[in-house]
Amino acid sequence: MLIRGAEVSGVLCDVRIAGTRIAEMGQLAQRAGEPLIEAGGGALLPGLHDHHIHLAATAARRASIPCGPPGVMSSEAFVRSLQVPGSGWLRGTGFHESVLGGTLPDACMLDRIVADRPVRIQHATGRMWLLNSLALEKLLAAAPPPPGLERKHGRFTGRLFDEDAWLQKALGSVPPDFMDVSAELARYGVTGITDMSPANGTVMARHFTGQVEAGRLLQSVVLAGSPALSQAPQEHWRIGPLKLHLHEAALPDFDVALALVQSARAQGRTVAVHCVTEVELVFALALLEAGEARRGDRIEHVSVASPDLVERMARLGLAACVQPHFIAERGERYLAEVDARHIPDLYRVNTLIEAGIAVAGGSDAPYGSVDPWAAMAAALRRMTSNGTVVGAGEAISPEAALDLYLADPLDFRRIRRVAPGEPADLCLLAQPWSRARQRLDSSDVAATIAKGRLIHQAVDQSPFERLPRADAAAG
Repeated sequence: MLIRGAEVSGVLCDVRIAGTRIAEMGQLAQRAGEPLIEAGGGALLPGLHDHHIHLAATAARRASIPCGPPGVMSSEAFVRSLQVPGSGWLRGTGFHESVLGGTLPDACMLDRIVADRPVRIQHATGRMWLLNSLALEKLLAAAPPPPGLERKHGRFTGRLFDEDAWLQKALGSVPPDFMDVSAELARYGVTGITDMSPANGTVMARHFTGQVEAGRLLQSVVLAGSPALSQAPQEHWRIGPLKLHLHEAALPDFDVALALVQSARAQGRTVAVHCVTEVELVFALALLEAGEARRGDRIEHVSVASPDLVERMARLGLAACVQPHFIAERGERYLAEVDARHIPDLYRVNTLIEAGIAVAGGSDAPYGSVDPWAAMAAALRRMTSNGTVVGAGEAISPEAALDLYLADPLDFRRIRRVAPGEPADLCLLAQPWSRARQRLDSSDVAATIAKGRLIHQAVDQSPFERLPRADAAAG
């Protein structure tokens, strides 16, 4: 296809796509039968990449009941959210104990709300499930209790910690369909994702392959996860880092964790370490110092980072994947719950960049919004939902915010650009960058092209002739 009159790096030009690549740029004549997009001076960007998403969990959430902030903020609202007609499993997500005044419900409490159908509710952290008695009965009939199923006074409480693999096995569940999530990402101009689920192995690799082949997943895919990923045929996806998910309350034995890092090295892979507390970051840095950090090793989230820890990250040459939108989405809770001395250390961005650390952005969906434009805006404003600014010195420019989503998924130091020979993964905006940078709003996305195919075309934007779209976005 030919894209005519697009703004690329501030210059108006035409861009021709041949197959899955950008073929040429300049003042180009339309060829006979060549599909044409009239860009009307709109900015043409590389397609955005979500560098940290949990796609299966994001898809599953669409069939779930919201049970926490911002939609559910009180015990009364929590009870109402679970009053759903039906007889099968009821799956809730996003619960936070602040809804119940700091209380974590047990099976007995949930039974008083819903007693006639099995209920499982995921905590907002993604690390815990809350089960009622019917849910416990069904799960324990299918599989023996795991270590993470809490027991007090000889009875199971219904609180399940860090046992997603056991839960999936006991439920006999299959991975969800990605079509709706893929279409939503396309609407935001996202043409690539890195799935950072630590349990990703051969089963999930086959599922991703099948979804791409069926036209249900239109984005390019990088899979991070377990050592088992290296055994799966890389069909329609590229292998990413080995994911190490740290939990401050139960840090792994240091030598065991180091052996995991060394297994990644033996596979030629980098390492990505989940760090949402200062203790976890200290552990991760010591681990990567002992494991001889390599270019491409990543710290995920970097939720709390003092200046001295940022300096250690820089000395090791580490990259960082950040979620600046968490300040907008969770900032008020952070201000209420986080130790005051750590408030300036929350979700740094500018300090990381100034230290020379390669930084990219990821949604962490379903635990954060999947909209990268909202995250870019949050990176500029550093503002909570109530208008409080957190870490004003961590704000960055619109261009730096955009670059968070233009980084090469396997090398954050390389920023992708629109140029001949580059992949035809593109995001066309309805207006020039000079105006779009003032808004950073997903409504400005006019079209998304992935692998040379149109996967999204905004209904309310018509600066070009309508073209056939790829499968998942067609609805």
